[in-house]
This record gives sequence, C-alpha cells and structure tokens, in this order.
Amino acid sequence: MRVLLQRVSRAEVRVNGRVTGRIGTGFCLLVGFTHTDGDAQLAWMADKVIGLRLFGDSEGKMNLALSDVQGALLVVSQFTLYGDAQKGRRPSFIDAARPEVAEALYERFVAMLRERGVTVETGEFGAMMEVDLVNDGPVTLWLER
Repeated sequence: MRVLLQRVSRAEVRVNGRVTGRIGTGFCLLVGFTHTDGDAQLAWMADKVIGLRLFGDSEGKMNLALSDVQGALLVVSQFTLYGDAQKGRRPSFIDAARPEVAEALYERFVAMLRERGVTVETGEFGAMMEVDLVNDGPVTLWLER
C-alpha cells in the first residue's frame, strides 16, 4: 500500500464537474494498492495517518495530530502510485492491484479511517477525477506498508 499524503488548508475532488468530496484543514491522501495488501496493511496505514503529528503547535513546531486541529481527510484512489517508469517511456502498472481487488481495499481503508472517528471525504473509485488543493506548508509525505 502506498500513500502520498499532503497537508492541506483546503482540498476538493470533482468528477464530471460534480464535487464528490471537500475538506478544509487536513490531509489529502492519494492511495494505491498492490496485490498483496490486506487488512494488516490497511489498519497500519489508518493508524499511521491519523497519528502523524504534522500540524504546528503554538510555537510552530509540528506537534499536533489531525484530531488536535479538528482536521479531515480527503481520500482519492490513485493506482498510478504503483507505476514503474524505470524502463522505457511508458510506465508499467503490473504491481498495481486489479480494479476489483483495489476497490474493495479502498472501501475498507475508508471505512477503517471512519471507524477511528475521522471525517473522511472521498473521490469516486475508477473515475477520471480532478483534485484541487492548497498545500499547507508544503508538507508532503510518502508512506508505504
């Protein structure tokens, strides 16, 4: 499982001009899955994302977690995180989970985040999406499990 996490002051995702998810302060997560992912990877990532202390405290030090700032999550499926462009000019996506597997993993991951008490907005799995965000910092992390 791979996640590109961006700390944002606002973010939204649209499908065919329709907003499917919108948040203020929080994290925008681009999420990709591979063939071997399961509940262990999903649970670890959910706990990691929620527990990361990436927001500034009164002294400006990154010391506050999502819950400390009443933040939310915008979770967008992104199979291209498993793109391999080491050879040639066209990336290979052989390591990305097939759509029928990835969609179930995506839905389970979103459910796990919500079970942990976080507000979660989403894109639409498999759709062509437009993601608009204001990166806060910028703070961007690559997480993998």
